Amino acid sequence: MPDTSRRSYADLFRTPEFSPLFLSSAANLAAQTVSGLALGTLVFRATDSPLLSALSMFGPALAQVLGATFFLSGADRLPPRATLAGLSLAFAAATAALALPGLPVWGMLAIVFVEGLIASLGGGVRWGLLTEILSKDGYLSGRSLLNMMNGVLQIAGYAAGGVLVTVLSPRLCLLLAAGLYATAAGVALRLSRRPPRTAGRPSVRATWRANARLWSARPRRHLYLALWIPNGLVVGCESLYVSYDPRAAGTLFACAALGMLAGDVTVGRLLPARLRPRLGVPLLVLLATPYLVLFLRPPLPLTAVLVALASVGFGATLVQQERLLALTPDELSGHALGLHSAGMLTLQGVSATLAGTVAQLTSPATAMTAMALASLAVTLTLTVASRRDAPDGGLLPVRVVSGPHGAGS
Repeated sequence: MPDTSRRSYADLFRTPEFSPLFLSSAANLAAQTVSGLALGTLVFRATDSPLLSALSMFGPALAQVLGATFFLSGADRLPPRATLAGLSLAFAAATAALALPGLPVWGMLAIVFVEGLIASLGGGVRWGLLTEILSKDGYLSGRSLLNMMNGVLQIAGYAAGGVLVTVLSPRLCLLLAAGLYATAAGVALRLSRRPPRTAGRPSVRATWRANARLWSARPRRHLYLALWIPNGLVVGCESLYVSYDPRAAGTLFACAALGMLAGDVTVGRLLPARLRPRLGVPLLVLLATPYLVLFLRPPLPLTAVLVALASVGFGATLVQQERLLALTPDELSGHALGLHSAGMLTLQGVSATLAGTVAQLTSPATAMTAMALASLAVTLTLTVASRRDAPDGGLLPVRVVSGPHGAGS
């Protein structure tokens, strides 16, 4: 049977509305990359604190849990075009405010928290719209291409951002990022007007009801935990790049993005459908293992290679997202993907806080090793639990054995 989920990338751009969604997402990501590095550098220079530097870059994710709890029903109940444009404009204003001279660190962190709160809605709206533009069968190819764009822009953004922060200043880089967010809003307005996927007004009760429905199925629970926790703990390692090696942070972020790009290309384009489910767990193991070596403080070239190799493991997310969509009703697709995005970013923020705290008490290298060990332990625990509790736990493929009458047993 042909793998219908693997459309060519040229076919994607011939699909109406994919181009403006792609370009708007690219401008948003470029802005996020430049502003994150600029803000992390600005805070570290002002405080010399690994914890506060990590919080400034990844702290917005902590607010995602509040958005997922109270606002996520809007992912399927708000018009996508207006919502995406409005969110980009809100980020433009908040990022420009971060560049104000004399703004105290606590004020920066407060703005960052508000950014995370409003961002909690964006993932569900964007990825739910992608399932409408491409259908569920085309989601994997579309998400793979968007993830590849993510990797390319992070490589370029962190490399250019590292230069711009040094040559110009972090505050000027923040203003540049605000302009990119405004550009993203303009591009989003090129999308067609679409009605919400689900009738009714967004509400806290609707959000709780949909969350409970998604969480009620054991295979989805295993998938959500596997999508959130191992990934988040490794991002805790990444949050320490600035304090681990301030001069090479941009290089390390760029290498991590390069590895993520390689993983997305491999999973999204090179692997046949029958092999993808079997690589979910090995990729999660790869995601954490190279960070164990950083405890030895290897030279920068080897560190860069290890970081890139580890980030190939982020390709596991594509495998798990494809499975999540197969287990989710169409009317909840945006909410389900939004819950994945919000939960993942929340765990990333929690992990960045935890990693920064451990680094504050020990060292960034020690904290990276501890976070990697925790990620491996969680992956092993979830894998064993999914196999013990349910044959279809979502983390490993089901082995079908032919019975005496030809039926699977």
